[in-house]
Amino acid sequence: MSDKGNEAKNITRRTALERGAGVAAIGVAAAFATPVSTPSAAAAPGPRRDALPTTVAGVRIPDTQLARETAAFARTVSSATLFNHVMRTYLFSSLLFDRQGVRYDRELAFVAAALHDLGLVAAYRTPTERFEVDGADAAQRFLKEQRVAAERAEVVWDAIALHTNVGIATRKRPEIAMISIGSGMDFAGNDIQRIPSDLLDEILTAFPRAGFKQDAVDNILSLCRTKPMSVLMHPFAEVGRRHIPDFPVPTVEDLLRAAPFDE
Repeated sequence: MSDKGNEAKNITRRTALERGAGVAAIGVAAAFATPVSTPSAAAAPGPRRDALPTTVAGVRIPDTQLARETAAFARTVSSATLFNHVMRTYLFSSLLFDRQGVRYDRELAFVAAALHDLGLVAAYRTPTERFEVDGADAAQRFLKEQRVAAERAEVVWDAIALHTNVGIATRKRPEIAMISIGSGMDFAGNDIQRIPSDLLDEILTAFPRAGFKQDAVDNILSLCRTKPMSVLMHPFAEVGRRHIPDFPVPTVEDLLRAAPFDE
C-alpha cells in the first residue's frame, strides 16, 4: 500500500467525523431560505470609526451600535482584501434577497457576513479545527463581549460554520443562507448574472477586489500547510494536492479503503 494509504489507516472514524464531516459545496442554490426573521435592533448613538457608506447599490448598511462595532473589529483584524470580500458578501446576498422580497434581520445578516472569515485570520486559527469553526467560535466570543443575546449569537455561529456548505445553509433561516450565497457569489462568481451590471459596478467600486483571487489561494494554501488535517474531506484539500508535494491528507477513497473491515 502507498504511504498515503498507510496514513489513511491512521485516521480514525471519529477523527474523520470531527475534522471533515460533510464535503463543503461551492455554489448557489436556486431556492431561498424560508423568510422567517426577527426585527433588527434600533440604532444606538456612538462614535463613528471608519464609517461605512449608508447604502451601496441600493442596499442599506445597518447603522446600529453592534453593526458599527462589528465593522470596526472586522476591519482591524482583517486585511483590506479580506474586509472588502466580507462586505461584498453582505451586499451581494442582501441585494438578491431584497429583490426577492425575503424578510430577514438586516443587522444579524451584516454581522454574520462581516465576521464569516475570521477563521482565515492567524490570530483566530486553532491547530486543528476547520477554518469555518474557528471563525464561528471567534465571532461568538466577540458577540459575547458585545452582550449579544445567546440565541442571536447562535444564528451567527451557524451562518459562519455552514457558509462553505451551500446545500445545508440554504435550507436554514435567511441570515444563514445569505452568508453561503453571498460568499460563494464573490468567491467563484456563482450566479453573478443575477446582479445587474450597474449595481455590480457600484459594489466593486465601493469595495474593490484588490487581488482577491490570489489572496484566497494564499489563505487556502496556508491552511493546508499549517494544519492539513483541518481540510480533510474539504474542497480546500484539492488546492493542497495541486500545489504541495506529498500533501498528507487522504482522499475520501483512501478513508473508505482503509476502513477496518475484512472484504
